[in-house]
Amino acid sequence: MSFKGTLLPIGELIALAQAEPEPDWRALYGHIGLESTAADAARFCAELIAEGRTLSECWRFGILQTVDYYDSAVRRGGVELGAQVFAAEPERTGAQAVDAAFAALADHLGERDGWKPAPWAADPSRRTHRWFAAQPVLFHDEALRDSPRAFRDRGIFITSRGLNRA
Repeated sequence: MSFKGTLLPIGELIALAQAEPEPDWRALYGHIGLESTAADAARFCAELIAEGRTLSECWRFGILQTVDYYDSAVRRGGVELGAQVFAAEPERTGAQAVDAAFAALADHLGERDGWKPAPWAADPSRRTHRWFAAQPVLFHDEALRDSPRAFRDRGIFITSRGLNRA
């Protein structure tokens, strides 16, 4: 059986996708509520650390995964639901830098989206000393310059793309 459709150039496919209106996520999935939280991601990071995995893996599978949880919750229920991703305090992971990153993420997203983070995010023990989270040495100067306040204040340095997802 062979394909009998029309092959479109990638630029046209992207233009078609961008021309479509964004779905009404609240109408489609607003009834689902909160599925996963920062506390869930921190538990997974604790397992990774106990297995001897790297902090970069915790950044990817913990912090960036929490960004996904948050973005999904905001699409389904607005920033009110998104803020609930950070309502329960994440247990300590065994890595000070990762613990600080969860607090920084809550602070950063709250500041950006206009909600007040839970008190645990302001805990002064959730700080580290100069961690370049998943940043190659080549990007350290950029991370020092561009790191969002919430991360910088906790000793974490990321570039302006550091929280981007594919």
